[in-house]
Amino acid sequence: MSGKDAYLKVENLTKMFGEFTALKNISLEVFEGEFVCFLGPSGCGKTTLLRAIAGLDIQTRGRVEQGGKDISGLPPSERDFGIVFQSYALFPNLTVNKNVAYGLENRKTPKADIDARVAELLESVGLTDQSDKYPAQLSGGQQQRVALSRALATKPGLLLLDEPLSALDAKVRVHLRHEIKQLQLRLGITTIMVTHDQEEALTMADRIVVMDEGEIEQIGTPEDIYSRPANPFVADFVGTMNFLAGTAGANGGVRLGDIDLATTNGPGGIMEGVEDGDAVTVCIRPEDVATRGVTPDTANAIPAVIKTLEFLGSFYRATLRARDTGKTAIRADFSINLVRDLEITEGQDFTIALPADHIRVYGEAFAHADDLI
Repeated sequence: MSGKDAYLKVENLTKMFGEFTALKNISLEVFEGEFVCFLGPSGCGKTTLLRAIAGLDIQTRGRVEQGGKDISGLPPSERDFGIVFQSYALFPNLTVNKNVAYGLENRKTPKADIDARVAELLESVGLTDQSDKYPAQLSGGQQQRVALSRALATKPGLLLLDEPLSALDAKVRVHLRHEIKQLQLRLGITTIMVTHDQEEALTMADRIVVMDEGEIEQIGTPEDIYSRPANPFVADFVGTMNFLAGTAGANGGVRLGDIDLATTNGPGGIMEGVEDGDAVTVCIRPEDVATRGVTPDTANAIPAVIKTLEFLGSFYRATLRARDTGKTAIRADFSINLVRDLEITEGQDFTIALPADHIRVYGEAFAHADDLI
């Protein structure tokens, strides 16, 4: 997004509830047409940030700008957004048609224009034949579509989604997240979605804002967040990660027990400021652990024993105990073909390798570092 002006700017935003600081000096930019997800655990501040942007919970300090206009002190009614809440908040006494038309009627839009806009939106979400029904007569997925149509009816500049899929079952959720993303792309509307579901964020977002304890931990594309987590928290929260307690070695390498590992650190070096012998956390994702064709001479090879094999449908997740690194446990994903071809079983000796270009090293000991079986 370099070189473009931001459509939404949040600058040094702080929100306090009494003595509790829910948001701590938050700054971020969202660009026109972008789909951004606020991702984090419960209580991290993501919904509070969304509500501050909407004016539903005015910030204690800081500035919010939308489309070049300072909206920091404006009430929600004077801000240009549509919002879908987790509960959908549909009017139970109004039909689908009337729910979608509600905002347009409040604006005294001519009836012919209202009818055309409502028909257009209901067709876009596949609910034309449900227009005379009431919310209680609809499924959860249909109610979500109605809420989305109502939020879009006035053609807002910004769409805010507060965990809109969390109340739905898994299959409906997967289907609707695709629908929402395709609708957002078709309309080109700038969208912010709050979610605690990493899969939703990875599949839907152009960029993800990972939050914890009222602060931003990392902002990046889904690939950046997953492949290049900025710190152990992001590495732990997004996806599955091995956290191995090690010590810094010479030339940017690390030691796990008696094994020396070569690493490839990114620009600036994630090991910067770490001295030989300092405690570090070594991270690698289970799918990045090398398994086929590994010999004791392979770079970063680790002789291990397979302690458990967990069948997960399309692959097995193995837990291995490294023979030369004390109690260190490493999770690795084995393909169905690998397990079948090599007749892999629990208790078997097996050599794995940790490819240098997939290892992340953090210059701090992490509480979740695996020290297993």
